[in-house]
Amino acid sequence: MDSPFVIEGKSIFVTGAASGIGRATALLCAKMGAMVTITDLNEEQLKATFESLEGDGHQMVIANLTNNDDLQRLIDTLPKLEGVVCNAGIIKTILAQFADKSDIERILNINTIAPIYLTKLLLENKKIKKEASIVYTSSMGGVYNGAIGNGLYGASKAALVGFVKSLALELAPRGIRVNTVHPGITETNIYNNTSITPEQLEQEKAHYPLKRFGKPEEIANAIVFLLSDASKWMTGSQLLIDGGCSLV
Repeated sequence: MDSPFVIEGKSIFVTGAASGIGRATALLCAKMGAMVTITDLNEEQLKATFESLEGDGHQMVIANLTNNDDLQRLIDTLPKLEGVVCNAGIIKTILAQFADKSDIERILNINTIAPIYLTKLLLENKKIKKEASIVYTSSMGGVYNGAIGNGLYGASKAALVGFVKSLALELAPRGIRVNTVHPGITETNIYNNTSITPEQLEQEKAHYPLKRFGKPEEIANAIVFLLSDASKWMTGSQLLIDGGCSLV
């Protein structure tokens, strides 16, 4: 019997593919026989991802998803897609009273407005095939819990959930599924430029029943599940992957 847990031959687009969850997702999609288009702003790291992709038919596009010219160039490059993974994002920890307007705008522009506007352009330019799957990387933070200094990031990720609920209804007549994944803390470089110290991260591990953070490959596994026909009756759903942290 053919397995529904396959994406072989599908054309998949992954944003934020230079590192972390996006890179792991792109590598897994290619390994499973998909044709992958990857994008990111970091040219050196994106090239490293691209050179590690198995198989043929892949392409990379350096693009700033908050820049309209870059977005249009990206859209023009894309083939018809069976899968979209909106993963690019940033994190910044800052107390609400110390947040400048520029902080608020930057986090929301990258984490919320950019993927929403990208989706609008993909649909407007008829780049998403019928019965395709769109996956957004949200977060446990802001949706399932709060944390001191995490308000802006949490708000930017929670907003995606509200968008997806309506988008899933809009695209259901075309069989296009739309879902979010919600990782707990994952071992990526996203925390490198934050005020969170390695010591604080080690302390945070104690709150996870499985006593460790997630790995990018584990989140990628869940994303590929949502891209595959194995999740064909899932839309508007939030898939929580947090090592049990939300239980305590």
